[in-house]
Amino acid sequence: MVDLKAKPTVLIVDDIPENIQVLMGTLRDEYAILAAKDGERALKLAEGTKKPDIILLDIMMPGMDGYEVCERLKNNPVTASIPVIFLTAMVDDSDEEKGLALGAVDYVTKPFNPALVKSRVKNHVELKLHRDHLEELVAQRTLELQLTQDVTIESMGTLAEYRDPETGGHIKRTQGYVKLLAEHLKDHDLYREFLDDETVNLFYKSAPLHDIGKVGVRDNILLKNGKLTNEEFDAMKMHVTFGRDAILSSEKRLGNSSFLAIAREIAYSHHEKWDGSGYPLGIKGTDISIAGRIMAIADVYDALISKRCYKPPFPVEKAVGIIIEGKGQHFDPDMVDVFVEIQDEFRKIALEFADFDEEVEMLRK
Repeated sequence: MVDLKAKPTVLIVDDIPENIQVLMGTLRDEYAILAAKDGERALKLAEGTKKPDIILLDIMMPGMDGYEVCERLKNNPVTASIPVIFLTAMVDDSDEEKGLALGAVDYVTKPFNPALVKSRVKNHVELKLHRDHLEELVAQRTLELQLTQDVTIESMGTLAEYRDPETGGHIKRTQGYVKLLAEHLKDHDLYREFLDDETVNLFYKSAPLHDIGKVGVRDNILLKNGKLTNEEFDAMKMHVTFGRDAILSSEKRLGNSSFLAIAREIAYSHHEKWDGSGYPLGIKGTDISIAGRIMAIADVYDALISKRCYKPPFPVEKAVGIIIEGKGQHFDPDMVDVFVEIQDEFRKIALEFADFDEEVEMLRK
C-alpha cells in the first residue's frame, strides 16, 4: 500500500562522491536518500526491499554508463516504473533524445542548481506517487469487482440448489471436481491448446451455474421421490435450455467477452453424451464443448456418490465403475482415463464437502 505520509526515497547514482554529497545536502530534508557510485550497485539498490521512488542517474560513469543502467532498469518489471532523471554535463540534443528514448523522464545538468533539482525531483516524485496510488485503487476495485462476481455466481447456483435441499454441498464438490480434472487435462496433448490457467479458473467459477435452469422446473418433477415418466423427464430436460437462456440474457448485457460464456456452455451441454445420445441437441464427440464434457463427469460422479431423495449414496468403487462403463458412450474416453488416474483426489473433495453421514461412510469404504 502506498504510504503518502512516509518520506519518498531518492537513489543518487554518481561515481564522483562530491556530486553525491551536493545532492544529498539538497534533498535530505525532504527525502530518504540511497547512494551508489557505480551501475551494478545502483541496480541492486533499485531492486532491494526499499525501492526508490526516483533515481538520479549520472550518465558518464566508468564501466556501466548511465544509459546502460537506465536500459536495464526499464527492462526489469521490478524497476521499470521508477522514474529516472539523468545527471549530465552534456548539453547536446542527441544525448537528451537518447536518454528520453531509453525511458528517462528528465535531465538535470551539472553544475547543479539546488532549486532546480528540488523542483524537478518534487514534480516527478509526486507524479509517481499519484500513479502508484491510482494503480492501487484500480487493483482494489478490480479485486472487489471480482469478489462480487464470484459471490453472484455462487449465489445464483445456490438458488438452484435450494430447490433440492439434499444437495447443499453439490456446488462446492462439482466446482472442485471440474477444477481438478481441468488442471490435469491442460497438460494432455488433446487439450493443452484449449486449456490454460485462466480458462481452468473460468471453468471453476462458472461451474456453480450448471443447473441454474432447475429454477424453471416444477417442484413435483424436480423433487419427485421416484422414477420420472417420459413426459416428466422431457420437462426435466428443459432445465438446460432454461439455464442457457437465463445466462445468455445476462451475457448480452455484459458483452461477448463475458465470463458467462463458459457458464452458458456448461449449463447447456453438460447432459450431452459422447455417443450422441444425450440432450438437448444430441451432438457427439468433440462437437460437445470441453467445458460440457468435463462437467458431465463431475456431475454424474457427484450424483452417484451423493444421497438423493430417490437413491442412497453409492460406494466410490461403484461410482467409478459406472464412469468407466460410460467411457466412449456417455463420456469423453480420454477424460475418463484422466479421471481414473485422479479418482482418489475426487474422493477427497467429496469427503471435504459431504452433506450426510451416509455419504462419508460410503466414501471411506
